[in-house]
Amino acid sequence: MDFTEFWFAAGIVLIALILSAFFAGAETAFTAASRARMLSLESAGNRRATLVNRILDERERFIGAMLIGYNVVAIGASAFTAAVFTSLFGREGVLYATAATSVLVIVFAQVLPKTLSINNPDRIALASARPVAYAVGLLGPMALAVEALVRAMLRPFGLSIDAGRSILTPREEIRGQVALLHREGGVGRAERDMLGGLLDLNELTVSEVMVHRTKMRTIDASLPSEEIVRAVLASPYTRMPLWRDGHENIVGVLHAKDLLRALDAAGGEAASLKVEALALETWFVPGTTTLRDQLKAFLARKTHFALVVDEYGEVMGLVTLEDILEEIVGEIADEHDVAVSGLRPQSDGSVHADGGVPIRDLNRAMDWNLPDAEATTVAGLVIHEARSIPDAGTAFNFHGFRFQVLRKAKNRITTLRITPLPPSQPRRNDAEG
Repeated sequence: MDFTEFWFAAGIVLIALILSAFFAGAETAFTAASRARMLSLESAGNRRATLVNRILDERERFIGAMLIGYNVVAIGASAFTAAVFTSLFGREGVLYATAATSVLVIVFAQVLPKTLSINNPDRIALASARPVAYAVGLLGPMALAVEALVRAMLRPFGLSIDAGRSILTPREEIRGQVALLHREGGVGRAERDMLGGLLDLNELTVSEVMVHRTKMRTIDASLPSEEIVRAVLASPYTRMPLWRDGHENIVGVLHAKDLLRALDAAGGEAASLKVEALALETWFVPGTTTLRDQLKAFLARKTHFALVVDEYGEVMGLVTLEDILEEIVGEIADEHDVAVSGLRPQSDGSVHADGGVPIRDLNRAMDWNLPDAEATTVAGLVIHEARSIPDAGTAFNFHGFRFQVLRKAKNRITTLRITPLPPSQPRRNDAEG
């Protein structure tokens, strides 16, 4: 090999390494690029972002083209490197060429471009969008042919290329991404809870967030008007259900503002008021309604209050717009709210909780992850796991926590002590007590 041929072969090797680095870096950048950011840039009129999104819409063709391009130029680099070293060192040049090619390809055509791309995926994807589009247009048909051949080879074995695609729903993928960003410190706990609550609206029902009928504040419509006025003024709520001849027989919903307007019009004479005539029509919704549908219904009807009924038409409780919003943003408190959360953290790391505390509220407050699929309240979770109504003093270990029943009233668990278990302790055992 003369001087000219030597430098020609060396130039080919250099160009092949540059192209290999381009194909490897482009594949990594486009794969790691943020689709959300690209869609945002496309909406803002960025043409390169439009090109990136168009390429990613045909992901299989893009990846196939990049792999074909990389392997063709890498093989070319190996062949010309072998020719150069053979002309210099004879037969031993093949060994030197193998070592040199391995170092050059691994360092300069793999690790270096992929490292740069993984650290700046969006910027590199935008910068290389047009060359990549040309490469995909040139090598795409070959990639499709190779893909068809691979599918035909796998078909007799009952294997499908599509079998490896994600089985997660879009909501699960978003939830997993948010959890990962929270773990890495990119998303705070409050933002994680808000995004999680928003994603849960279509999975939760109003029966899971409602105020149970045992905790509803209602007014007997047969009481004298003066007593009803005093009861409304003493209540922290602006809407009060009215009942007659039984707590389940709700005849209307009294709004405090309507009552005060009528009281002002009557010159402050409460005895002259016909309270039941001021009540709004009661709106009943089934307990199986999802929070997403109920939120839409609240917005459509321009009201904030509904009574929840079961399949037999019996009142289960009530739900308000605030109850749904609290599933997204957390507890909403004002100067009239009753400051009773039902959670009392102890100095030893345990928590005393009322039995009626919702599991979701406990998880949000303590940053725990107790399951809420089988039960809504903490007491319900203990009863579900124990398969019985345990007596006071009984303790259970499950889901990484120790639950001890502190107080019980008839068939209701009223107070529990919940203690996180150390990792070395058994996660579940029989009842103790």
